[in-house]
Amino acid sequence: MPVNRLETLLHCCIKSKVLKPAKQIHSQLLATGIEMEYGYLSSKLVGVYAGCGDVSSAAKVFESIKKPSVFAWNWMISASTFQGDCENALKYFCQMQKAQGFSNKYTFSCVLKACVGLMDIRKGRELHCMVIKTGFGYEVSVMNSLIDMYSKCGKLEFARKLFDEMRDKNVATWTLMICGYSHKRELEKSLELFEQMKLRGFEPNEFTWNAVITGFSQNEYCDKAFERFCKMKAGGIAPDLVTWNAMISGFTRNHQSEVALMLFRDMLILGPHPNSVTIAGLLPACGFIGSLHAGKAIHGLILRRKLGMNIFMVTALINMYSKCGSVNYALNVFDRTPKSDVAAWNAMIGCYGKHGMVPAAIKLFERMQEENVQPNQVTFTSVLSACSHGGRSGRLTEAYQLVKGMGEEINESIIGAFLNGCRIYGRSDLAMGMAEEILGMDLKKPGGFVNFV
Repeated sequence: MPVNRLETLLHCCIKSKVLKPAKQIHSQLLATGIEMEYGYLSSKLVGVYAGCGDVSSAAKVFESIKKPSVFAWNWMISASTFQGDCENALKYFCQMQKAQGFSNKYTFSCVLKACVGLMDIRKGRELHCMVIKTGFGYEVSVMNSLIDMYSKCGKLEFARKLFDEMRDKNVATWTLMICGYSHKRELEKSLELFEQMKLRGFEPNEFTWNAVITGFSQNEYCDKAFERFCKMKAGGIAPDLVTWNAMISGFTRNHQSEVALMLFRDMLILGPHPNSVTIAGLLPACGFIGSLHAGKAIHGLILRRKLGMNIFMVTALINMYSKCGSVNYALNVFDRTPKSDVAAWNAMIGCYGKHGMVPAAIKLFERMQEENVQPNQVTFTSVLSACSHGGRSGRLTEAYQLVKGMGEEINESIIGAFLNGCRIYGRSDLAMGMAEEILGMDLKKPGGFVNFV
């Protein structure tokens, strides 16, 4: 097959992100030895493997190239960053500088994302200096990446300085700055920029709208979020899944459950298909209003649409059924869930505790240990709270022994749960004993003992 035809096919594989035909081409190249003569084909192979998430294969091909192109270097940097291996991405960048000493605008955009992944503001500022020295300070995409890096690494003032100095801005520039203010809860500045953006002739896209709506909905300004949400739809922009999820979870967290459920119904009719984030954000609304009917309907939708039962949905379902007073339904969810994640155990132990089922909570805690699931501080707090709810002195004594055996793992939540039980049931003797046992430990705020005693 002609070399130019192979190159075209590899380019199509990169665009379509299909691995099988690329592997067939790779086999042909290895069999004929063509890639030794035409190194740019190997660079294309790096792009296919990296773009399809097979970073190890991409790395093997990359290492076989005597003089990698900028294209190949960029793919290794971006693929490593996307896979969460940001340190390796920075290593590739450093090697690239030593090997050939030049980059392009895509290189800087990729490596700045790695700085965000590591929250490495020092490296980010070094890259900023390199951008200026190499003449990429006029590239809008690179400056946008710098604004994004500074915003997400907590240096919003640096991001704003760059933003104000930029002569050429695009919609992404405005959106990134608006997102920065929204994430830092500086909502008035976010909204001010949003309005300025429109006055300067830039039309907000779904990401811009989402930044403003999310900022308001996640910070107890649901009415303002709903107002913007309606304006977005009136402007002809259909809310995407992120926007719907932000609205639903925001109203749920602010205990406006009826509105959250109404939005969910509208989403099913008008919007994209819900995902696990949608469901995990909505289920607490059913618990807040004690609507077992709505909770069961959503559970049924999860099963019908095969959304998958990740740990967030599992714990949300258990907590919802617990708040709706249905321990059996909660247990049914737990029993059908893989038992490897401690969060599911904690949710079920908490469910038993809230309903005064102390023996069941302790039995589940013991079973958890038998199945080699490592308890955490939430587990201990849930067990102690269950003992406190039960109110039986024998159980409080068991809780006392449990806390004593925890050593340095004790935190304020665990202490508070135990002392609350002692306070309710008049067991000052156990509280005093606890104080004597652990006052010598390095606790952040041991004042709780003093206040109780």
